[in-house]
Amino acid sequence: MKVAIFHDYFGAIGGGERVVTILADIFQADIVTTDTEAIKNFQFTGNVIKLGDTFKLPPIKQFTAQKKFYSCNLSDQYDFFIFSGYWSHYAAHLNHPNLWYCYSPVRPFYDLYDVFLKRQRNFFSRQAFRLWVHSLRWYDRRSIRDIDQIIAISQITKKRIEHFLHYQSEVIYPPVDTSKFRFKESGDFWLSVNRLYPEKRIELQIESFRQMPDQTLVITGGFSKGDHAEGYTKRMLRDLPDNVTMLGEVGEKELVDLYACCRGLICTALNEDFGLTPLEAMASGKPVVAVNEGGFCETVTSETGRLVQANLPAIIDGIQEVSNTAESFREPCQARAQLFDISIFEQKMKAAINQRLQLP
Repeated sequence: MKVAIFHDYFGAIGGGERVVTILADIFQADIVTTDTEAIKNFQFTGNVIKLGDTFKLPPIKQFTAQKKFYSCNLSDQYDFFIFSGYWSHYAAHLNHPNLWYCYSPVRPFYDLYDVFLKRQRNFFSRQAFRLWVHSLRWYDRRSIRDIDQIIAISQITKKRIEHFLHYQSEVIYPPVDTSKFRFKESGDFWLSVNRLYPEKRIELQIESFRQMPDQTLVITGGFSKGDHAEGYTKRMLRDLPDNVTMLGEVGEKELVDLYACCRGLICTALNEDFGLTPLEAMASGKPVVAVNEGGFCETVTSETGRLVQANLPAIIDGIQEVSNTAESFREPCQARAQLFDISIFEQKMKAAINQRLQLP
């Protein structure tokens, strides 16, 4: 069976991109995408079909991605198609049979609409945002009608699909390749791994550690050109406390080393779709302090860390409590990560595709 995986773009290192490369390895699939700046950071050796770069200015970036996918017809070259991300499913009308592995319906269109609207700086930008959302939301829902099957990455994503798109889906959790990660030591720094987007609420992490000068935080991650994050990142960099370091994007080997040596992981994203980083930390035997929202509630337990409210006192209390007993979390964390191992994901995804194709 020859499989193609359509993904919006590889402009930055993120959980969605990691999942795509794992899927491609499982199915020996080709990846079809637009921007490819970050794909070299994934040590991916498979075939990548590039549809052309997007224009690096939102919302033109999103428009160009949609257009490129909408006109892409590879139906005579592959037996099955998987869509990943917000925009790649615009190719669904020409490429069957297919499924959408859905991280979330487009968050600025649906559950984060009010959040993004409030970020607009003036009346004219708010009106432009409203126009963009209300016009594209119709096309988004129209495109989804061409999808044969939707698989959600988490229970919260399943609920969003039902609420906003009125479709049913099954849940298959994203994988963590537990064989990649290891425990080296319970080190002297906390780690944060995320795209540098406002909805990740990294300012909560920075301000928490500003009030804990005896603790150290290392933040890794970047953003794609044309995303809404550049100004947000520049503002954070202007006033970092001495005990917080921002490394930018790091390669796979360096990231694995950071997980192996950190004391724990901190996660503050707003209603995260799922979140692979807690599982990567757990696979490294490290506890997680995460906000009690979204997909974190489906992975983090009292045996593997703490779920806390999204405010400074709660985050500080969680960090200090876990720091004192960090090594005791090692075995429960590694056992928890095994429940999300790549082998389980492979089995479930193959079963879902075989059922769609009615194969034994």
